[in-house]
Amino acid sequence: MNLDGLDGFTIEVPSWAYGNSGTRFKVFTRPGGPRNPYEKLSDAAQVNRLTGLANRVSLHIPWDLVDDWSDLKAHADKVGVQIGAINSNVFQDDDYRLGSLCNPDPAIRRKAIDHHKQCLDVMRQTGSTDLKIWLPDGLNYAGQDSLRGRQDRLAESLREIYDASDDNHRILLEYKFFEPYFYSTDIPDWGTSLLHCLALGERATVVLDTGHHAPGTNIEFIVMQLIRQKKLGAFDFNSRYYADDDLIVGSADPFQLFRIMSEIVAADAHRPESGVNFMLDQCHNIEEKIPGQILSVLNVEQALAKALQVDQAALATAQRDGDVLGAHQVLMDAYETDVRSALADRREARGLPRDPAKAFHSSGYAQTAAAERVGGTQASWGA
Repeated sequence: MNLDGLDGFTIEVPSWAYGNSGTRFKVFTRPGGPRNPYEKLSDAAQVNRLTGLANRVSLHIPWDLVDDWSDLKAHADKVGVQIGAINSNVFQDDDYRLGSLCNPDPAIRRKAIDHHKQCLDVMRQTGSTDLKIWLPDGLNYAGQDSLRGRQDRLAESLREIYDASDDNHRILLEYKFFEPYFYSTDIPDWGTSLLHCLALGERATVVLDTGHHAPGTNIEFIVMQLIRQKKLGAFDFNSRYYADDDLIVGSADPFQLFRIMSEIVAADAHRPESGVNFMLDQCHNIEEKIPGQILSVLNVEQALAKALQVDQAALATAQRDGDVLGAHQVLMDAYETDVRSALADRREARGLPRDPAKAFHSSGYAQTAAAERVGGTQASWGA
């Protein structure tokens, strides 16, 4: 079984996945929840320690603000992870009710631009090179604002942020089909994100969240096109049934995840030199946090391992010969390959547990955290 393509493949995990989360109606708490970014990094480090796949952690600003970034970076080094992408937040301030970078009020746009410049400063202090931007900006009613005017404001705001970034920085521009506004979203699709990235320059790339599409969207087609244009900067992996459900990766449609990874492998974009950052974006609501991240990481690895089993020569021959079912069967043969034992053997050979989830439950880490993290305020979605 060919698993060589897994060498060097890593997945970035989000700091916010370890705090308390919930539904629109309630945030649920758990004993031992992290109370600050230091404890979030310690929790994230457990995923990397047991899987060997998750050596970077995305931060969210202002949720993860600290007084001393060098100290947080030293803590990350101590627990065996690095600080990854820095995520801006312009969706939890009353000033942004009518938008942030697209807002008709220039003072509010200035506030949003300055927040992103603050994120750039955090990147300089932590060694991060990726600024990930997701905007909640949009409209609920026709005529509420000028559609064109909002795009012009967005372009001007992004230009100022891009020009303020360093030569080793990338802008990762995310899109979302709908929510929190429903008539029009200012960056609703990959085409809109791509147009803005093309206008900005080569250091601006698109980030694709697998939960941010209309039902039935062929996500692997989008992946292919963005790779063709060298504009796929990053993924936000999760899974969904209806909308932005943020479920365990591959839990709803593992075949879709395989199809996406097959396009990745076909373009060699799974290799570190491709520059594509594979990340998770999840808020675990009712499930345990660390085991949830472990399962997501392993599901991505498993999908990649299956994609590596595609007989590319046989597939190309069947496609050239117009063998419709033969070509489809080549993919299905790879998808139906059971790679679990081979991956467990590979982990064991690298000094990792064969079953990372079981190893975590046996480690006592959750019980120790619950006993030690007494007092203070647990971190949660939005804090």
